[in-house]
Amino acid sequence: MAQSDTATSIIKARVVLQQCLSARLQVQPQTETSEAKYVEIGRGLVIYLCFLKEATTETADKIVKTALNILLSSNDEEKLVSVLELQGDVLIVPQATLGGTLKGKRMQYHKNIDKESGRYLYERFVKLCSEAVSKHSGKRDESREVRVLHGTYGNRQVLKIDTNGPYTHMLEF
Repeated sequence: MAQSDTATSIIKARVVLQQCLSARLQVQPQTETSEAKYVEIGRGLVIYLCFLKEATTETADKIVKTALNILLSSNDEEKLVSVLELQGDVLIVPQATLGGTLKGKRMQYHKNIDKESGRYLYERFVKLCSEAVSKHSGKRDESREVRVLHGTYGNRQVLKIDTNGPYTHMLEF
């Protein structure tokens, strides 16, 4: 028996992919006793990620394969390649606000996954991205270390990004 259109259209995650020249994300705010902490990448891809209530480990796996292999990054010859082929860095930003829906004049986040499950899937996503980039390392220029860095799940963060055009794509899974 075929699945109905309703069953196949359940959105489990939203992802925004942003090509960048560089990006800097605050992962820990300044306190009275310590300076703020940041992670920084060079040319590559920023992945904003939000898991919704129906998300599973398979959802995270599918997003990793898509995000790292989609042809969105411009190489030196202006040809579109994957971030893996570009040998670009990856910055993963947890972005719960992507799960919001407008009700009246306010945003509501009732469709977002619970915090514990979301943290688990986020950590899995980061691990899978790191492993995929590491596996691809044999095919890259060894003179440049490709980095997969990430934000802190559940915290407000400050992001600075330099792009070579507003080259942003939103995907739903």
